[in-house]
Amino acid sequence: MVYFMLVAVIAGSIVFMKLGRNEDPAFTFRTMIVQAAWPGATLEETLQQVTERIERTLQETPNIDDVRSYTSAGLTTIFVNLRGSTPPSVVPDMWYEVRKRVSDMRSQLPAGVVGPGFNDDFGDTFGIIYGFTADGFTHRELRDQVEAVRSRLLLVPDVSKIEILGAQDEQVFIEFSTERLAGLGLNFQALIGALQAQNVVRPAGTVQTGDERLTIRVSGAFENEADILAVNFVVGDRIIRLGDIAEVHRAYSDPPQPMFRVNGRAAIGVAIAMRDSGDILALGRNIQAAMRSITAELPIGIEPHLVADQAVTVDTAINDFTDSLWQAILIIVVASFVSLGVRPGSVVALSIPLTLAIVFPMMSLAGIDLQRISLGALIIALTLLVDDAMTTVDAMIRRLGKGDSKEQAATFAYRTLAAPMLTGTLVTIAGFVPIGFAASSAGEYTFSIFAVVGIALIVSWFVAVLFAPLIGMAILKAPKPKLNAGPEKVGLLMRLYTGLLLGAMRRKFLTIPLTFAIFALAIFAIRFVPQQFFPASDRTELMVDLTLPQNASIFASADLSARLDAALKEDPDVERWSTYVGRGAIRFYLPLNVQLANPFFAQLVVVAKDLPGRDRLRDRLERKLAEEFPNVVARVSPLELGPPVGWPIQYRVNGADLEQVREIALRVAQVVSTSAGARHVNFDWMEPSRQLRVRVDQDQARLLGLSSAQVSAALNAAVTGTVVTQLRDDIYLINVVARATADERLSLSNLRSMQVSLPGGRSVPLGQFVTFEYEQEYPLVWRRDRVPTLTVQADVRIGVLPETVVNEIAPRIAELNATLPAGYRVDTGGIAEESAESSASVAAVVPLMIVLMLTALMFQLQSFQRLTMVVAVLPLGMIGVVAALLIFRQPLGFVAILGILALLGMIAKNAVILIVQIEADRAEGMGIWEAVVAASTSRFRPMMLTAISTVLGMIPIAPTVFWGPMAFAIMGGLLVATLLTLVFLPTLYVAWFRAREPQAIGQAARQGD
Repeated sequence: MVYFMLVAVIAGSIVFMKLGRNEDPAFTFRTMIVQAAWPGATLEETLQQVTERIERTLQETPNIDDVRSYTSAGLTTIFVNLRGSTPPSVVPDMWYEVRKRVSDMRSQLPAGVVGPGFNDDFGDTFGIIYGFTADGFTHRELRDQVEAVRSRLLLVPDVSKIEILGAQDEQVFIEFSTERLAGLGLNFQALIGALQAQNVVRPAGTVQTGDERLTIRVSGAFENEADILAVNFVVGDRIIRLGDIAEVHRAYSDPPQPMFRVNGRAAIGVAIAMRDSGDILALGRNIQAAMRSITAELPIGIEPHLVADQAVTVDTAINDFTDSLWQAILIIVVASFVSLGVRPGSVVALSIPLTLAIVFPMMSLAGIDLQRISLGALIIALTLLVDDAMTTVDAMIRRLGKGDSKEQAATFAYRTLAAPMLTGTLVTIAGFVPIGFAASSAGEYTFSIFAVVGIALIVSWFVAVLFAPLIGMAILKAPKPKLNAGPEKVGLLMRLYTGLLLGAMRRKFLTIPLTFAIFALAIFAIRFVPQQFFPASDRTELMVDLTLPQNASIFASADLSARLDAALKEDPDVERWSTYVGRGAIRFYLPLNVQLANPFFAQLVVVAKDLPGRDRLRDRLERKLAEEFPNVVARVSPLELGPPVGWPIQYRVNGADLEQVREIALRVAQVVSTSAGARHVNFDWMEPSRQLRVRVDQDQARLLGLSSAQVSAALNAAVTGTVVTQLRDDIYLINVVARATADERLSLSNLRSMQVSLPGGRSVPLGQFVTFEYEQEYPLVWRRDRVPTLTVQADVRIGVLPETVVNEIAPRIAELNATLPAGYRVDTGGIAEESAESSASVAAVVPLMIVLMLTALMFQLQSFQRLTMVVAVLPLGMIGVVAALLIFRQPLGFVAILGILALLGMIAKNAVILIVQIEADRAEGMGIWEAVVAASTSRFRPMMLTAISTVLGMIPIAPTVFWGPMAFAIMGGLLVATLLTLVFLPTLYVAWFRAREPQAIGQAARQGD
């Protein structure tokens, strides 16, 4: 046994050093994005002919929870969400099924549709981001350097993927005057055809000889702008050079692609993702080493800037939690020494590292890294695993005091306590079953609690029944016999408890109703405990979302964010920040609510110097945005914990008619605005925008030999530009775009006079056969399960919980729903919906938890009467839970609920051990009353010691934002439940079996008084 203990300690220490480190536990994103484009289509056409057809196919796929779509003119983006109960192992198969079904229906889509394409890497986390800025270098030169950096970083161990941020693709623009083309009698389509024909890549054949093989190459491919300028066209009997009729120049995408800035400077970013099950700390060290080498080789003027470093964040978090773990161990060890004495305390103290040493390898086998959830679970498990060791040591000391040898005392502890302790352990683990089997994202996020606690408790039972007796034989000594043979002196605490116990048992018909009344009062008081799904993160980042009107250009977003950049440069609480224009921040943090790429959107990630600075900075930013950016929907928020939600308050208005949906959404917004806790009420889409409609006189167009398709092509070529070919430059493919000159593109009057080529070589002004008029069209429409859905969104004031606002306005939302016509409804979304779904997933497993608990208890108690008494004690812990949450102003959130369910197992364990002890004393010949008193007083010290050790052990995690509510719930609930187990349960037992107090005990008690 000693050999196995040494092996376990050494192996556990080695595995602990090699366990992966991460910030959050991995959880599966059950979302796939399906995108398709239909260039030139209106919003209505895209909705009906593309979005509707794809959505209809997707809804037929099994395990689909809902299908959400975002449609703009010519583009559809569909989010396919699987049910939360879908096992992670099945998700890849489901995405294959989605791909297969959508691919099979491609033939049903209109001609000209591009795609659909699929993205199921939605959950990739790019925890390390660098931004590269340049002085004295062009954007292309900077990009060349960044691409080289990317290639080198891909060779670093544990790197799985690298994304480039903010890179602008080069384009070669051929700009011409439509009037000049018309005057020369040139046909625009003929020019495009000539360019494409010269630059095409086609095989010219291969000559095989007896000795060698020769590949034939034909010249003419474009290598630079000069080659394009030199292209000649034959017009009649003339040859015209392209450079004589058009300007050719190289520039960047127009309009720009999503942009990236670091500390207000234009930059190109490198976002690095880690492979699954990698060690982020090791990756961080390897990346730092690689970046030191890379930085030394970069040209002067190009500088890398650290934007996000998850390795540093995880290192700090792991160190903080590890410190909390050691603090908890120290607290429990000290408590053991103080309460039990040096030698018994040493047995308990030695059982802790032995248990942890066995737990770490099992965590490694189960694929559980050290992260926020598993480390907190270790601390929770630590407070529970000493229970069995304390029980074993207490039993050995009592047997040694009665004259048993060490071997007899050790075997007695195993023989009499192994079964009830195993039952108690299984019951405690059963309390964590809802955490482990909750079929939701939140359940998957917190799964490590169940896994780690379950492993630790099973291991602690083995240690308590196998190793602790062995250690006790080596360390414990029999108590010294007393010189006088008088009765043992009872301590003050035991006298107080005995008095309380006897008083409660004598007044059993007052004690039992009073206990249930207090319990009912606690249940009533729950309504005064604030509700919260998950708290905000304690990281120093702030997310600043800037949403302009949905017809705004990316230039407007860039100007707006630049103004905010200028303000951040002067703020003393800002350490650094990054700006994403035309898109949201890349997922640098697992629970981040990633935003879609849209030209009207910009997002800033601001890193404050510390948490107090983050709060001050948030206040200043919100005031500045309200005062200087009144037309922008802005939100400043810390990072979230748990599954991403976005705007905390959301109400979805569903219905077929868009105008009716808008009207209802406005009424919902008025209701939300009535709450003092709500602010920044907005909509995910609402206002239509201006569109320019070109109406073609079809009769006149046909007389001219034109069609609507030719007119659209001519307009697109002149205004936006037509990609005619590609220039192959190093690793890049550079589009060659033909378009009209700037003065002809940007003026409506010039559009009227734009020359359109006719089939015979002539040209006519566009205004001769078309008219222009403005129309209103929605820039985008959201749908959910094929029904248009407009979401009313709002933030909450600082210090106000979203659940409070939702509960406050729930009656008015219900009244509004009752007045809506058939087919229209308002659904609650946001945090309230996610919390309800997560709680429901936990509640669905509670019956299984109850069955497991009752089964384990029945095997041990083998009596319905005794089982009923244990069950009666279980909910009484809510008295302490509610009191602790109210006193310490902690919210009742998802994690706290998990703590309450786990508390049931702890209470049941204490109750069953007490019942077993009572039955054992009765079996030795004691009466019911005497057995109850004897068992209760004998179990008082170990049960209270265990409860106090648990409470003290949770002190290190009580101040944390994530674990605080659970810690306070368990601390308060366990203290009160332990006391009630030692007072209420004995009282209930004597009342159930109608036991009377023997006269001798009553007279002795009165004489003692």
